[in-house]
Amino acid sequence: MLRRPVESGQYTSQQFATLATELGIRLSVGRTGQCWDNALAESFFATIKRELLDTAAWPSRAAARTAIFDFIEGWYNLHRLHSSLGYRSPADYETALAA
Repeated sequence: MLRRPVESGQYTSQQFATLATELGIRLSVGRTGQCWDNALAESFFATIKRELLDTAAWPSRAAARTAIFDFIEGWYNLHRLHSSLGYRSPADYETALAA
């Protein structure tokens, strides 16, 4: 029987939460079944799929990997506006934080 190295129940156990609190770590995961725990990541992957991967056939994994990198570094982070960032790009948002 194959098992994942870390079972998901560990991240929602009281013991784990207590240890994290003692170590000064803020958990990003809430209770089991909270659908919004991965909302930001799910939105990001949906955007890549919708705006890039579903638009062409990819001849190889390397070609797709290069296209994904170019999309993230050349468009998504520099120019694409995000409602969660006040309709700014991630690069503009980080620049404003650093100022």
